[in-house]
Amino acid sequence: MSVLRAPYARLTLGIVATVFLVAFEAMAVATVMPTAVRAVDGLPAYAWAFSGFFAASLLAMVVAGERSDRAGPRGPLLGGVLTFVAGLLLAGSATSMPVFVLGRAVQGFGAGLVIVALYVVVGRAYPESLRPRAFAAMSAAWVLPSIVGPVVAGWVSGHVGWRWVFFGVAPLVVPALLLIAPDLRTPALAGPAAAAVPATRRGRVWPALATALGAALLLAAGQDVSWRSLLPAALAVALLVTSLPRLLPRGALVAARGLPTVVALRGLLAGAFFGAEAFIPLALVTERGLSTTMAGLSLTGAALGWATGSWWQGRPGMPLSRPVLVLLGCGLVALGIVGAALAVIPPFPAWLAAVRWTIGGAGMGLALASLGVLLFQLSPPEDQGANSAALQVSDALGSVLCVGGAGVLLAASYAKGWDRSLTLVTIDVLMLGVVALAAAVSRRSAASPPRRGQPDGVRA
Repeated sequence: MSVLRAPYARLTLGIVATVFLVAFEAMAVATVMPTAVRAVDGLPAYAWAFSGFFAASLLAMVVAGERSDRAGPRGPLLGGVLTFVAGLLLAGSATSMPVFVLGRAVQGFGAGLVIVALYVVVGRAYPESLRPRAFAAMSAAWVLPSIVGPVVAGWVSGHVGWRWVFFGVAPLVVPALLLIAPDLRTPALAGPAAAAVPATRRGRVWPALATALGAALLLAAGQDVSWRSLLPAALAVALLVTSLPRLLPRGALVAARGLPTVVALRGLLAGAFFGAEAFIPLALVTERGLSTTMAGLSLTGAALGWATGSWWQGRPGMPLSRPVLVLLGCGLVALGIVGAALAVIPPFPAWLAAVRWTIGGAGMGLALASLGVLLFQLSPPEDQGANSAALQVSDALGSVLCVGGAGVLLAASYAKGWDRSLTLVTIDVLMLGVVALAAAVSRRSAASPPRRGQPDGVRA
């Protein structure tokens, strides 16, 4: 059975088209981000263009998870796509950094609704045997945007203007909605799960808002390298400590075996990968003198590697267990980050970033698709929306903290006159530490400890 044959063909194409929309935006916008931020005079606050996106998506993920469990993923998916487009238009028309960050936040809210809804669609619409291939199809949707996105964005930015990169992505919503909307009316996707939503899974929107606010305050405090930042930093920590445990499975913060570790690993890997990737175009443009287009193309390999890794893990008869695939993915991500760090240093060729980042992307494809498979193996139907949201919340929070923490170092380098190349290399070293932590706990993603002589973890 294939995800591209009846009765799954149209739904699969709709999912791919929706992911294509998000992917093309990600590749194109990442390419022009240094130009856009300079144009609105916001280079010292560069990280906010990414962190604002992730913080807003964190809140949206919880909203989408609760809504999907209660009424199905149709509403969050369609509403998320439209909200995403509204954010594109707002960011593209911005004339100041605060408005630009607001537009990115609106984009993030829409993207958060979309990604959780898509996970729930995969969990409800596809049998367990096809879920690895469904996740592989989602990753494959990044291939074409990764190839043409940076080139198109660089050309548009240079000949028409960076704003048209944002405006030009908006029309892509039409084919995506036309493909996916009919299948969202089926009973499995248009209504609640078979069982009632447990009371413990309700009322998490306010904790999500507190968590997003805490993350934003923490980032804002980090931008002001002085004693004045202590109060907002303390408030941010208080908000995160009190609200975050309500959004994640019990034990996620200490990597308890099974589902809690699966969720925690998603945050660690996403944080490390995107914490490094967000600064690759900036480093290649400002430190190595590459053009916007060439710097953006350094990210193309990652998307190609990601799709390849995701495809490989979804092959029938995969001999490796899911926890082993996650550990292998951690190792490949670490190699990618090492290459990104070396590319900042002039004796090493700048193209090293693109080659090594392809390896890092393959690691993410292996690991994240495997974590998605493990999530559904460990989730009853009535908890699929909530647990998918928890997975994405962990992803967003890891990205916010790592990208934001790296942004603190970058802001300090501008304020204190530090060597910016050394700062960018330091950021990559810190991300390597995060990957090392993920590798250390990856074995705990198995549902139970392996018995002697048996493989570690559940096979997909």
